[in-house]
Amino acid sequence: MSKVALITGITGQDGAYLAEYLVKKGYTVHGIKRRSSMFNTDRIDHLYQDPHVENRNLILHYGDLTDSLNLTRIIGEVQPDEIYNLAAMSHVKVSFDTPEYTANADGLGVLRILEAVRLLNLIPKTRIYQASTSELYGLVQEVPQKETTPFYPRSPYAVAKLYGYWITVNYREAYKMHASNGILFNHESPLRGETFVTRKVTRAVSRIALGMQEKVYMGNLSSKRDWGHAKDYVRAMYAILQQDEPSDYVIATGITTTIRDFIRKAFNEIGVEIIFKGENVNEVAVLNYIDEKMFIEKVGEAYLERFKERIGEEVVGIDPQYFRPTEVDLLIGDATKARTRLGWEPKYTLDALIQDMMQNDIKLMKKESYLREGGYKILNYFE
Repeated sequence: MSKVALITGITGQDGAYLAEYLVKKGYTVHGIKRRSSMFNTDRIDHLYQDPHVENRNLILHYGDLTDSLNLTRIIGEVQPDEIYNLAAMSHVKVSFDTPEYTANADGLGVLRILEAVRLLNLIPKTRIYQASTSELYGLVQEVPQKETTPFYPRSPYAVAKLYGYWITVNYREAYKMHASNGILFNHESPLRGETFVTRKVTRAVSRIALGMQEKVYMGNLSSKRDWGHAKDYVRAMYAILQQDEPSDYVIATGITTTIRDFIRKAFNEIGVEIIFKGENVNEVAVLNYIDEKMFIEKVGEAYLERFKERIGEEVVGIDPQYFRPTEVDLLIGDATKARTRLGWEPKYTLDALIQDMMQNDIKLMKKESYLREGGYKILNYFE
């Protein structure tokens, strides 16, 4: 009999990569997705099977972390060996606009899952992974941050996740559950949502190179983050639940980079050099140099002449609306515990991550450009 895993947030970046990873390992994977008037399964469509197929290894259920009866019913029907709680309102800036919903989903949602497992008498059978976050460290009290570093959350999202973290620890200690937190630092990929800063950058750089967009507006360029590839991080999630004893683990690369340098590296990936000028809200980036051979190789010769005409023009600006009321300036993780106990090591460097994202978005933006030229409607995302 194959193991059974239940993934909340299966249609998200991490859920999609984890589902693929577990299916390849022979798991039967059940996923929970929220009801919407539109399909939101793009990231897992390649794994999806018709409901009429016998012995399917990917099965979807409608559900929501704010609905305890629904969660309890699904967990009772699925009888999972492993639960990966990846669902959340995960956009830090938006959490300031929707604090109550964020607390309900990201905080109480964790409690609902833990309590369902307890009430269904699944504690001996079911192991639980809670997706925690480096945003817990917020106003950092120690550099780098590790499992023992004090938390200082700086957003409604982080505060809600703090409750999720501690209620997981509490149920582990109170009821002897195999429940663990993965304190994951920023992890990105071509599947990252369009409004998250890294994907916003790689999409915008691709659109600018193709002549589809003039400029991208950003928030605090000096914020530093520890960025890894989501493919590496789902391997860590799996490894955490394979341990004999539950525990909490920091998952990180140990390298920090400013958003400014991430943007610079994204342009460098297509052979373009930019220069930042000015300070604070007046800071801009202008096109300075093009490696024509590299640009043709990465983007295409058809786009070169028009792009060359933009040398000296601004391609990055600042919009204060993207600043957070309370900012997290520096995150860098110490994953020594994960390396020693789990044997986990990241395979992707930051440059390899950016290359993967840029290649994907150039291809995607070219497709959108062709559709637009053909008179078809396409969606625009500029946030």
